[in-house]
Amino acid sequence: MKVISEIYRSPKEEGMYLYVNKNEGLSRVPEALLQRFGKPQQAMVLVLTPEKKLARASVEKVIESLQTQGYYLQLPPLSEVTDEMRLVRSYNSKLSG
Repeated sequence: MKVISEIYRSPKEEGMYLYVNKNEGLSRVPEALLQRFGKPQQAMVLVLTPEKKLARASVEKVIESLQTQGYYLQLPPLSEVTDEMRLVRSYNSKLSG
């Protein structure tokens, strides 16, 4: 299995990235999340496979999220997380649960 993913960086939060299926683009990302994320800036396109290693996320979890909810939100490492980012993480977990 392979998924071609487009990855966007947030102009508002350093270390925040949004993965989407390249074929779907941002169409399945909730509007509220896009507003919080800011205008997405394309960072790269990656072919995701189970063998691929990602720096800050499990590729299996990313692929699963792309299939089920249409996006994967990568947040900055916990050491860089502010109170405001904790609210975003809470919101993201409510969307997937």
